[in-house]
Amino acid sequence: MPLHTFWHRCQTRLRWLGLLACLAAPVAQAQADDVALVRATQPVAVTHTASALPPGWQHGTFMQIYVRGYQDSNGDGIGDLRGLMQRLDYLQWLGVSGLWLMPVTRSQDQDHGYAVTDYRDIDPDVGTLDDFDELIRQAHQRGIGVIIDYVINHSAADHPLFESARSSPRSPYRDWYLWQAEVPAGWSIYGKNPWHADEHGAYFAGFWDQMPDFNLRNPQVLAWHHDNLRFWLNRGVDGFRFDAVGNLVEDGPLAWEGHADNHTIMNGVKRLIEGYDNRFLICEAPGDPVAFARPESCGSAFAFGHNHRVVGAALGDPAAAEKVAAYFVNAPVGLAGFASNHDSFAGQRLWDRVRGHERRYRLAAATYILQQPAPPFVYYGEEFGMAGGAGLGGDHKLRTPMVWDAALPFAGFSSVEAFRGFAANRQTHSVAAQTGNPQSLLHHYRWLIQLRQSHPALQTGRYSQPDIEGWHLSFRREGTDDTVLVAFNYHESASRLHLKGLPANTRIERLGPDYTDTLNTDAQGQLSPVLPGTAFAVYRWPRVPASQRAQP
Repeated sequence: MPLHTFWHRCQTRLRWLGLLACLAAPVAQAQADDVALVRATQPVAVTHTASALPPGWQHGTFMQIYVRGYQDSNGDGIGDLRGLMQRLDYLQWLGVSGLWLMPVTRSQDQDHGYAVTDYRDIDPDVGTLDDFDELIRQAHQRGIGVIIDYVINHSAADHPLFESARSSPRSPYRDWYLWQAEVPAGWSIYGKNPWHADEHGAYFAGFWDQMPDFNLRNPQVLAWHHDNLRFWLNRGVDGFRFDAVGNLVEDGPLAWEGHADNHTIMNGVKRLIEGYDNRFLICEAPGDPVAFARPESCGSAFAFGHNHRVVGAALGDPAAAEKVAAYFVNAPVGLAGFASNHDSFAGQRLWDRVRGHERRYRLAAATYILQQPAPPFVYYGEEFGMAGGAGLGGDHKLRTPMVWDAALPFAGFSSVEAFRGFAANRQTHSVAAQTGNPQSLLHHYRWLIQLRQSHPALQTGRYSQPDIEGWHLSFRREGTDDTVLVAFNYHESASRLHLKGLPANTRIERLGPDYTDTLNTDAQGQLSPVLPGTAFAVYRWPRVPASQRAQP
């Protein structure tokens, strides 16, 4: 055969092979999509309900952790689960009893993680399912629980379910999302129309066009979410933080938030989780945290709004202090305090909010960690005064790499350049710089966390008798065996407290923070200690059984 004939035949065959490959590609992709859908929707039964943690672990203090920004273990500049494992001893030393991990599931956005593409797998940037299982095991060995973010309101646009739903109005998953024939008028959520035109209609996505909302009135969708939750609970996860629960059901352009069905949905989730031993859930509902903290709803929710009052009081605003005192009087016990978190709408990092005034920073921390029966949530880096990211804006400013040691390359976070810039005060505020200083912010947080942990009254005791007098705020936490009173002086100058209604002629233990001693009440049950400016003190005395109390 002549060489030119052989070469021509080879080229012809290659062209045909390429054409066949081109024709086969859609078939192969369709097959892959079918496999992904089958995997994503596989039913999950209950297999393991026992807990490895002691009862009441969830009444301690939680640390909220952005895993991508916590510790890099493999030198790619991104934090991961293996890196977090390396820091569990630090978290145990600090005294936290629970970790809230921001989304670690596969995501489309590959940053905040709330655009989930696979509800039953770990994002490769942060590790594997085996890594997750090992993290759970190691955390439990230290008595630390792990809850994970769960995004129930929406998925990623790249999720196989939505890709099927948008492919055709006849898709079996079309009704898993919200559709209209065309973009309706009259809607505005966060300043924009939440309906987005697509090839076969318009879909609803309240937060971002790449995060379409589920149709949570569809029982199949709820059943699927329940399967996803069981997937993680069976692996030993200790609970969940649920995202955006105030946005689950929409009823028109003027009723897209706060629908009554939201509570029914979340109470069903709560009942499912309660089928497992010793678990915990908490909901994000900035629009109405009190309603979601009630037992007939989530049973626990972040106290949005209260965080601003706590900071205002710490900065010396008497009106804010009055609101802080009154907040928990008639509120559900499931309201959980915090100072800041990963969302800029909740406020900047605490260091930036108090403008670097460390004594007022300590006041804010003591208020929310010691005040409420629900567990407080510390945002990673807050414990040593980490500021927002240098030169960054929006949420990125709040989600920067952890500053472990300013003397090390890349602050001890990684061996290479990090995925994002560091805190503006990285040179002065780090874990290493404060570990050896018992007067540091880090040790202050450790003292507060362990104080709460060591006194049941501060964990589950009833909030009572708040009192405002000038620049002073005090409140009590009443436990079964003792009462703890926390008093604040928000003024710059020292002044005398006037504590009343205490047991008469009783030794009162002062627990700190600066020193421990005992004081004696007078015959009228009064105590008048001097409190330095911008300071607080914690007092404790045993509860007197009702049978032994003097009758009037």
